[in-house]
Amino acid sequence: MAQARRATRLPRRGTHVGIAFLQLNAAQHSAISGIAGKGAGQAAMGYLEIALVFILTAINGLLAMSELAIASSRIPRLRALAEQGANGARRALALASDPGRFLSTVQIGITLIGILAGAVSGAALGERVSNWFSGLGFSEAVADALGFGLVIGGITYLSLIIGELVPKQIALKDPERIACLVAPAMTILAKVAAPVVWLLSRSGHLILRLLGQSGAKDQSVTDAEIHSLIAEAEETGVIEPEERRMIAGVMRLGGRPVRAVMVPRADVQTLELSADLAEAGRLMKKSGHSRFVVTGVSQDEVLGVIQAKDIAAALLSRKKPTLKQLLRQAPVIPDKADALEAMKTLKASEVHMGLVHDEYGHFEGIVTSADILEAIAGSFRQEGAAHEEEVAERDDGSLLVAGWAPVELLTERLRIPIPAKRDYQTVAGFVIDMIGRMPKTGDSVERHGHRFEVVDLDGRRIDKVMVSRASPATRRAI
Repeated sequence: MAQARRATRLPRRGTHVGIAFLQLNAAQHSAISGIAGKGAGQAAMGYLEIALVFILTAINGLLAMSELAIASSRIPRLRALAEQGANGARRALALASDPGRFLSTVQIGITLIGILAGAVSGAALGERVSNWFSGLGFSEAVADALGFGLVIGGITYLSLIIGELVPKQIALKDPERIACLVAPAMTILAKVAAPVVWLLSRSGHLILRLLGQSGAKDQSVTDAEIHSLIAEAEETGVIEPEERRMIAGVMRLGGRPVRAVMVPRADVQTLELSADLAEAGRLMKKSGHSRFVVTGVSQDEVLGVIQAKDIAAALLSRKKPTLKQLLRQAPVIPDKADALEAMKTLKASEVHMGLVHDEYGHFEGIVTSADILEAIAGSFRQEGAAHEEEVAERDDGSLLVAGWAPVELLTERLRIPIPAKRDYQTVAGFVIDMIGRMPKTGDSVERHGHRFEVVDLDGRRIDKVMVSRASPATRRAI
């Protein structure tokens, strides 16, 4: 009976063992399935985190591009686009006009994105990569260093390329167009972040005031910046070299006194009021001028101007008027007046000629509309006279410069400085100022790495100057 009972118990025990075995296998399968599901979930989370990092980096790049585009945009260009009705131009102009508010808005976005990207890369991706290295058999310390180092290095690389360099290069190529594109979104972002922006702007202004800064953007444009812009336009083919020279001439005209463009008294053809029409006709034929300065008994007594066409008409008519009847009044212009002011005066004058006098009332010379035009476009060849160039380059590289040429024409070509306030306006005056006396033929002086030699005089006036490179020993001394 005992054996029978044992025999009857054995199947039960085996059944329990089998059931336990089956339960164990089921648990193992459940655990394996759970691990597999967990791994798949972790992989999905990893891809999501990587995608999130890319998205945050791209948003950071858009903010950086917007910041540089609006900060680099030229206000006059944005104003012109706004007048043309370009989309976003007015909003871009408003953002550029208030840089403190706009910069605060951008910095809020960049800071928040940096915090989020750091949290994702440091707490999530770094830990996952470290666990992956641990699974490869690396120690915990090495795995942590490799994991977090790779993640931080990768995020930094993406931030530099996608989040900074590429967007900023895009913004620099056409800042006004990019500013117009991003201005609507930046305006909305500024409104959303208005309270924080106000706090940051006030804090920034307070610190700037403590540092003695106003915080306002300097919108002034210097002559050097304009010349640099014109030179860049010439290099890219936007304007022709002759156009650049004319623009430079217009800019020089605004800062030059009228005595710099006038015909000096020694070269002015005068006619005495006591002369008859026949003598005036002979003078008109000989000189070829269209206008003559009429003087009294003294050469300092300038009475007015007679035009050649009036003389010719009087000679052909039956009536024989006197020179006094043909006399026309010309405006008197101070020799310290601006050349542009002289041009306005000539435009309002009937004879288009001005009589230049100094502060003591002495007659210094004349200025005509043709003189103003030559100051802008260069000298014109006169009929029946040989054309004389202002600057001629010789085969050896030296320059033959006319003494009457504007000094800016020479200094810009040689890239040498001249004082803004000076008593001379021509190359001859420049050389006399360096020598310190009235020169003789053959006199020379070396300055600024160049040698200036007087090679021809017309009386006491310097007619030609030879400019060449200074000798090495003198150049070192200079």
